[in-house]
Amino acid sequence: MPPAPIEPVHLTGRHVVLVPLEPSHEAALAEAVQDGALWRLWYTNVPSPEGMSAEIARRLALAESGTMLPFTVVSQPDGRIVGMTSYMAIDAAAPRVEIGSTWYAQSAQRGPLNTEAKLLLLGHAFERLGCIAVELRTHVLNLQSRRAIERLGARLDGILRAHQRLKNGTIRDSCVYSIIASEWPSVRAHLTWQLDKPR
Repeated sequence: MPPAPIEPVHLTGRHVVLVPLEPSHEAALAEAVQDGALWRLWYTNVPSPEGMSAEIARRLALAESGTMLPFTVVSQPDGRIVGMTSYMAIDAAAPRVEIGSTWYAQSAQRGPLNTEAKLLLLGHAFERLGCIAVELRTHVLNLQSRRAIERLGARLDGILRAHQRLKNGTIRDSCVYSIIASEWPSVRAHLTWQLDKPR
């Protein structure tokens, strides 16, 4: 089967559905980001409730340019919008993508939702898009995010020092992780086991 084009898609699991981002999601996303006041974490780029419209417009403009495929994260079975995630830094020629610009309402963290969301995104990237690798990045000081990425089975490629200037003026060192295509069967088995084990 030839690789699928990198275009909007619904990815559906038991605990989460990832749907293409739309401007109509703004109010629910602005409400979700207030659960944990996520934009106040200085080492992240989570949008504030007031900045949600601009963030949606930014992501949709990147989607229009072909460099991002943004999703709204919907928890199941309640159908509640709880966050955002994206394929980004899309290299359609390789193909290769980064999973990033992800945030979840605090009440949706530390459960099966993130594990299944990553299983869906990785599965689509490797099995439908034919990616040779999937990358994940985070701030060197975002230990919660680093642990979550490492639990997926991603390997640290290295640290990009002085990689970005954040809104507060500090300089971010970025940890760059990846999963390559040959590792995907083991990572898939591990994530499926995590989802199926008793909690």
